[in-house]
Parts: sequence; C-alpha cells; structure tokens
Amino acid sequence: MLNTVYKPSANDAEDSPQTTPAPTPPIEALIQQGLFDGRTVTLFGEVTSEQCQSICGQMLAGMMVYDLIKVLDAPVRTVALGLATSMDQFLLSAGTKGPHWVFPSARVMMHQPSSGIDGSAEDVRIQVELHRLTRKHFEEKQAKNTGQSIETIHRHSEHDRWFNAHEAVDYELADHVVSSWDQVKVLKMKTPETPKP
Repeated sequence: MLNTVYKPSANDAEDSPQTTPAPTPPIEALIQQGLFDGRTVTLFGEVTSEQCQSICGQMLAGMMVYDLIKVLDAPVRTVALGLATSMDQFLLSAGTKGPHWVFPSARVMMHQPSSGIDGSAEDVRIQVELHRLTRKHFEEKQAKNTGQSIETIHRHSEHDRWFNAHEAVDYELADHVVSSWDQVKVLKMKTPETPKP
C-alpha cells in the first residue's frame, strides 16, 4: 500500500504527486493478523475487564470468553504455553474435547475465584453470598469440562493447586502434551470438523 504525498516543486507549481511507502506495521501486529486469518485468537496476560471494576470484573470477563467458546459451531482448540493459571486454566479446559493441548514446560494452576470484599456489613454479606454462588457456578462448569466430580473440584480448588503438563492431562484440563511440530500437525488433522453438540 502506498500513501500519496504532495511536495512543492521549485520548477513546477503543479508538481505531480510523489509516493512514499506506508509505515510497516510492528511484527507483533503481523503475527496476530496471520494467526487471526488462520482462525486463531491469542490471549496474553490476565483475563480482565477494563470496564467492570467490581469483585466480579475478571470473572465476568472470563465467563464472557467461556460462553463464546461454548456457543461456537466450529471446534475450539485451546493451548497452554508457559503459565495457565486461574481463569486461564478454566478456559484451557473449556475447549473442544481432543484439541486442547499443553506444552511440556507449561504449568497450570487451579483455585477458587478470589475477591476483594469490602464495604459496609450489609455490602459484605451480599458480596460473600455472590462469591459463594460464583464459586458454585465455576465448580459445576469445571466438573463438566474435566469429568471430575463437583466435590473433587471444590476440594482441590480450596487453595492453589499446581499441575505440570502431564498432571494437567491426567486431570483432563488438557488432552495432549505436545512436544514437536509433527505432533501438532497430526493432532490438528484429528480435530473434529463437525459442529459441537
């Protein structure tokens, strides 16, 4: 793409337009665009909500992504590279069964939803009840994602529970530990192409 730039000329008042190359987008933008063109969306950092500054802000932002994953007809492949903690591990387990993967050095951490409860006594009471219901909701969804019982999820999420890659697969937070590009290509071919039930 070229931008047209007009420059005054000493010889000709009606100088023809000259062209200069458009600025090159940063490499990160090119990578993101390439991934997006291949129907790949990447999430980096914490799942947060800039607009929702309540105790549920981050949880609601994560649940928005979760709901989108579940309503899409196309299979959703989720991959853990590096750290997948808190809401990240929840979204890792939410992908289509089969194509959610974890890399060998990745670490996954599950815990109960956290909250910063403050305010008047009545406000605290309301927030505590909201937190209890939110935790129950997460545990039900996580149990469905992993095949674990709700009681097991509740017990294991009392405190930070860490998994290495193979432990995450054993717990069914992910399906495969991927260690080579050839393995990724084989697994991609096995990804279901039919709409999710």
